[in-house]
Amino acid sequence: MDPIDTSVAHPARRYNYWLGGKDHFAADRESGDLLARAFPTARLAALENRDFLRRSVRYLAEAGVTQFLDIGTGLPVPDNTHEIAQRVAPRSRILYVDNDPIVMTHARALLVGAPEGRTGYVEADLRDPEAILNHPDLRATLDLRQPVALLLVAVLHFIHDDDQAVAIVQRLREALPAGSYLVASNLTLDYAPPEQIAKHEELLAGGRTDARARDRAEFGRFFAGLELVDPGIVAVSDWRPTRPTDDRPTATDVAIYGAVGRFAPGA
Repeated sequence: MDPIDTSVAHPARRYNYWLGGKDHFAADRESGDLLARAFPTARLAALENRDFLRRSVRYLAEAGVTQFLDIGTGLPVPDNTHEIAQRVAPRSRILYVDNDPIVMTHARALLVGAPEGRTGYVEADLRDPEAILNHPDLRATLDLRQPVALLLVAVLHFIHDDDQAVAIVQRLREALPAGSYLVASNLTLDYAPPEQIAKHEELLAGGRTDARARDRAEFGRFFAGLELVDPGIVAVSDWRPTRPTDDRPTATDVAIYGAVGRFAPGA
């Protein structure tokens, strides 16, 4: 069977649609429009989440991190992980991982890094961390004896079971040395009014949304034992922002938690 089923919406292509990209199909647009009707700030949230990725990667690159494992890469858009990191440190190494063959096809064609560094691509699913960790391209791209930034940005909410999601993150964390970092974001309904919470649960139960919202405590489980970088767990728009408060959307509008945590020895 053809692994690329364009009749079924895929999160990466829907996200690309919200970000104003061109790599999506009718099913992705229909899914995106459905969610945007139910949650009018969905497109804004996608943009703010992407900006969180940019700021966190830049922060880590400036802090001396030169290796990035970006799982749930999504389709290429301006300022991808390797572009941000290699702008700061041209020798940075980035491994992109996604389970959508279309994403990997575009990534290999378009995401060409600085010659001083290295950029790799693996088609794999976050639900199978062993396939990622044992893939030869991971070892060819990253040195797991040195700190790595593990990027799980807007991907964990597609794993609905909390214990499964935590176990996957823990397995990936175990493979990385002290001094590494976890960067993650996840949909939340902590700021939502009751009618939006009810609407989300209705869409989730009906299979018309694939994102599992998590509250602060549930999201915080991914960072257990890590040293949270200030300001800790906040709306993605409020994580080390570059715009004043009056120019940023509210946590209610964004509805996505984000955080960055550092692996201490023994974490």
